[in-house]
Amino acid sequence: MTPTERTIARLPAHLRRYVVSQDYDAYTPRDQAVWRHILGQLRSHLADKAHSVYLEGLEATGIGLERIPSLDEMNEKLSKLGWAAVGVRGFIPPAVFTELQALGVLAIAADIRTHEHIPYTPAPDIVHESAGHAPIIANARYAEYLKRCGLVGFKAIATVEDEAVFQAIRNLSVVKEDPTATQEEIAHAQARLEAANQSRRYVSESTRASRLYWWTAEYGMIGGMEQPRIYGAGLLSSIGEAKHCLTDAVKKLPLCVACADTEYDITRMQPQLFVARDFEHLFEVLNEFEATLAWKRGGDYGLNEAIQARTVNHLVLADGREITARVVEALPGARPVAEGLTSALVRLEGPVMVSRESKAEGKPWPGLALVAFGEGQLPDKGPFKLELASGLKIQGFAVGGGEVLNLRGELDGRPVELPSVAKLFLSTGLPSVAGGPADPGAWDRWFGELNAFAEGEGEAKAREKKATALHPSLAALYREVRTMRESKAINLARLEQISNAATDFRDDWLLKVEVEELKKSARA
Repeated sequence: MTPTERTIARLPAHLRRYVVSQDYDAYTPRDQAVWRHILGQLRSHLADKAHSVYLEGLEATGIGLERIPSLDEMNEKLSKLGWAAVGVRGFIPPAVFTELQALGVLAIAADIRTHEHIPYTPAPDIVHESAGHAPIIANARYAEYLKRCGLVGFKAIATVEDEAVFQAIRNLSVVKEDPTATQEEIAHAQARLEAANQSRRYVSESTRASRLYWWTAEYGMIGGMEQPRIYGAGLLSSIGEAKHCLTDAVKKLPLCVACADTEYDITRMQPQLFVARDFEHLFEVLNEFEATLAWKRGGDYGLNEAIQARTVNHLVLADGREITARVVEALPGARPVAEGLTSALVRLEGPVMVSRESKAEGKPWPGLALVAFGEGQLPDKGPFKLELASGLKIQGFAVGGGEVLNLRGELDGRPVELPSVAKLFLSTGLPSVAGGPADPGAWDRWFGELNAFAEGEGEAKAREKKATALHPSLAALYREVRTMRESKAINLARLEQISNAATDFRDDWLLKVEVEELKKSARA
């Protein structure tokens, strides 16, 4: 097995489905020229402007100037740093991206931007994902921050609107990368994204986590406020951003947890950036942010976040059981049950999955479920009556395995409408409420929600159009120049002919740059 195949084999099945082959031979000579041009400019500009680990990090993670990196070569190098990389296609769901990152796996977009998008690409590509994210991983403390940041993003609660925004962003990037897309199609995709953003009822935990990630791992600066260095991948992989961010036009702010409440616009250069004192500063801010999440707070706060989100999340009960479902209602009791918890009863909409330590136990329950808070014991079988400290009284018939029938209940003397058939869980507290299913792999196997993600027909067609958009004659010229470069058999007369022939392609300036570079090296 290759290093990349070994990495993929270690991934859970629900993550492996997002992995694609790099297909290195599919990169064209012009793709290689795009890589060389960008990396040459970036290395030259960033040598004294990026964090001191940048240049050594390129070497340490298998990223060179002359050609697009091979994921196998990257994995050979990354394994020494406790990391790995896999190829993916474009935007992948945030929960997948963050889970991979928490596992120490970089999701590398296998495609490379076109020469028209050299300064900025509307879609993830191998320049951003490898030359941007990988080099600073050579710093062990920063590498640990990336994993922690991935875990926090994975545990944050996302809303149904967050999913709509993700799909709209994914669609817009596909349309913009399609060389045959019309202005009408682009305008529609942009309008769809605007509508998705406007549909948000509130700023979710997941959105706040993504902002923290953006202002640190993507667009972060580090060091003194007067002369900060660059470490964020978005700045390290864009020559335009890398130059712009160091000018007085960009306001520099000391990094603080308020960055999680600061919006960003992916369509333009950022008007302000946050500067961390050092990598330890990143952990200070991350810890402060993490303490605000339902994952850490649990109790009534966590329940309210889950109810607002209208998505599948999971409750962690006092005995360690994890209950995955949609939380639809929490009824307050007369007295607190535990610290931060006054809810007496929680209603869950099925399917409901029970797990421990992120491992599912048995088949999911298809119907409704309840969680009652307080000291009490549910018999395995037979009639039961419970009187809990919250003021909740509940009675019914236990069938076995937590299934109950003929439920009746009252809370502080008032009748409570309960389902006639349900799963009933008892707990003395609620230490955590976290985003998504507790066991994503089991949830995927049972319900196939993650299976629904695949490269759509539009994406596949856009990629095919990109691959065939290059005129055959121009492609042949690029191929000839690439062969000269690799063989070091440079023919100046032929280069002059290629330069003259390139004038037939007015929109392509990169070939002329390649030719001039070879001429210069031959004369040196």
